[in-house]
Amino acid sequence: MTRPIVLFDLDDTLLDFHKAERIAIAKTFKELGIEPTEEVIQLYSKINARQWKRLETGEISREQVLVGRFEILFKELGLDLPSRQAKALYENFLSQGHYFMPGAEELLKKLQGSYRLFICSNGTAVVQEGRLKSAGISPYFEEIFISEEIGCNKPSPEFFRRCFERIKDFDPERCIIIGDSLSSDILGGINAGIKTCWFNPEHAGRGENIVPDYELGKLEQVPDLLYRIFC
Repeated sequence: MTRPIVLFDLDDTLLDFHKAERIAIAKTFKELGIEPTEEVIQLYSKINARQWKRLETGEISREQVLVGRFEILFKELGLDLPSRQAKALYENFLSQGHYFMPGAEELLKKLQGSYRLFICSNGTAVVQEGRLKSAGISPYFEEIFISEEIGCNKPSPEFFRRCFERIKDFDPERCIIIGDSLSSDILGGINAGIKTCWFNPEHAGRGENIVPDYELGKLEQVPDLLYRIFC
């Protein structure tokens, strides 16, 4: 029997994106002459999250997310600043360094050898590649699927179909996706016909009609869950 396949989301599942985002956006604002107050950072995060949700539903393109979030932000702040320059600055800062989610490194070390590990991320390729290089975790994974390179985004069934085509001896019955986003990771996994595990460290309410097969609050719980499912 082939080893089970575990698809991991990257941002806020293995790497702490919210921490990295706050640091990178503060540096970007300073570079542009904007005081990085908590209010401004929160406004950016709100706009950014909204734009990524719209990408997931196919309302807008990736470019409209990456540049549009700054256009919207600057308009709301009443500032006349170059959105494309802001995008370039932000992506450069974000691609530098990394911050692990608690237990992420230890988890990958435990799973290596017993499971076939993959990453499925909606992030921007240049940013994710920089963060993965900094984190040094790429060797744990057979392959890293980034939506910008795949040509479509989670939760699209086409994204998963293209990923599955590249996984040798793929068996949907022996596959699970673990991620923090109901609308991206869990809905995508459901639509793709694989098992789903919602990583929910903040114990947030679902609030959406998306029901994962499993739910965990700590990465340390993953090995026991996988053992119960597949062994």
